[in-house]
Formats: sequence, C-alpha cells, structure tokens
Amino acid sequence: MKITVVGAGNVGATAALRIAEKQLAKEVVLIDIVEGIPQGKALDMYESGAVGLFDTHVSGSNDFKDSADSDIVLITAGLARKPGMTREDLLNKNATIIKDVTTQVVKYSANPIIVMVSNPLDVMTFVAWKTSGLPKERVIGMAGVLDTARYKSFIAEALDVSMQDISALVLGGHGDSMVPIVNYTNIAGIPLTELLPQETIDALVERTRNGGIEIVNHLKTGSAFYAPAASAVEMIEAIVKDRKRVLPCTTLVEGQYGIDNVYCGVPVKLGKEGVEQIFEINLSVSELEALQASAALVDENCKSLEALLAS
Repeated sequence: MKITVVGAGNVGATAALRIAEKQLAKEVVLIDIVEGIPQGKALDMYESGAVGLFDTHVSGSNDFKDSADSDIVLITAGLARKPGMTREDLLNKNATIIKDVTTQVVKYSANPIIVMVSNPLDVMTFVAWKTSGLPKERVIGMAGVLDTARYKSFIAEALDVSMQDISALVLGGHGDSMVPIVNYTNIAGIPLTELLPQETIDALVERTRNGGIEIVNHLKTGSAFYAPAASAVEMIEAIVKDRKRVLPCTTLVEGQYGIDNVYCGVPVKLGKEGVEQIFEINLSVSELEALQASAALVDENCKSLEALLAS
C-alpha cells in the first residue's frame, strides 16, 4: 500500500504522521510546492519511527512523479480560512489549485482513491471527480466525519459522558448549512432528546455548524488540523483494512434523499473500493428539507465553476 498526502501544511503533515504510526501503508509520500518543507517534515516523521515503533517509510517531494502508483491520495492542498472568511470565499482560488493537483495525481497513478480535505470540501470533491475521470465511488470528501466528531465532542462535554458512547450523524454540505441529525443521536442507545432540553440541543447544533470558524477565531492565523487529520485517517483506515465502516462522507448522490447528481454528505459504507453503498435513512420533514437545501447550495457553487472545469 502506497499513500500520498498532497499538502505538507498542518493537516497534511499531521495526517501523514498518523498514517505512518498506524502502519496503514508501506510507503507514505508527502508532496508540497514549497521546496524543503515536505522533505524536512517527512524525514522528521521517519526518524520518529524508531521511538514510535513503526516501519512505514515516509519521504517528501516537490514532484508528483514521486506519487506514482499510489493506492490512496489524500488532498489537503489549498488556502486555509482566515477570520471573517467563509468556506465559499475560498471557492475559485482553491478550485484552480485542486484542478491542477488532481491532474498531476491521475497522471502518475492510474486508479487511486482520492480523499478530499481541502475547502470548500464538497465542491472541491466535485472538482477532483470531474477532473480525474475516476469512478464516483473513488473520489470521496471527508467533511461528515469531522463535523460528526465535533458534534459528539460537544455532546460529551455537555453531558459529562464518554465520547465513545455517543452515536451521531451530521449530513449535508461542510459549512453553515450542515445538518446534525438529532433524531439519530443517542448516548448508549438513549435518545439525546431524553437527556437534554431542546434549547441546549439547539445550541449544540449551532456550535457544531460553527465548529471550524470557532477554532479559526482562536488561532487568528490558521485553521483546525488535529481533528480534520484524524477524521481523514479514520476514512483511510476503513479503506485500507476494508472495514466496511458506516460513516458520513461526501459522495456523489444520485437520487437518494431527492438529491440528484450533487456531491453531498450522506451515510456511506467505506471499504477497499471506496464508497460501496449509500444508506438512505428516514429523516424528519425539516431535516430532509435542510439536507436538500444544503445540497442545493453545493450544486449552485459547483455550477459556478463550469467554465473553469471546461478549460
């Protein structure tokens, strides 16, 4: 197994280290346009193997030739959000970056699985799919896993319980329109609505929607990276080990939930072939409407890029 991570910033470097520590690949390649950064970070990671007790070979490069024959490519490249900037503000600049990166990826790897982390997440996953020509099940976005992790952590904090006992789903686009599914949220089988008043639940939902910008506002000059990296690696582990995990991921939705031909966060089964199944669960009227509205926003942003993708 060979895994390439594109982008040696905080998310990419953290993810590459977690992949190596979990020994999910024999070889990890870290690629970035800045000379010396991927090489230095990769060497530092590889040297940590003697202490962390892993034998994964980690290398860095500025040349996509070194990504050749990758089984999985994790894309984290692009501009990070700054305070006051929405994910949609990043749209055109990051779309150009992702188009160029994806072109290089498929030039050297014939049939990789692409896991997208770059924002705006759902739109960038669409850009990678359209550019790559890969089957839809092999181009996947990370967002739902991260959004659900944030939702779970806020619930655990509010109830003073273990995160391990919380089951939850956050669907839709990775942004302000994301849809935490309260009706499917439970703690060891106990519905969340039996443990917290609606007012508190509403506040948790709103905090989840603003989870990314809350961190951006604290950091001032950066954005989240520990939780995004961990979320991406959870997906990669499911693929590498063919674990058939059921996770909320961004995939091409074709008719499910009344959504047609839009990359959007829904529950999927992840295995060695990528997205192996989309689960269509029963949502309340308000949740379904919110999910469809979220998908419509993603679709609108994707259509605004038609000229760029056609060039």
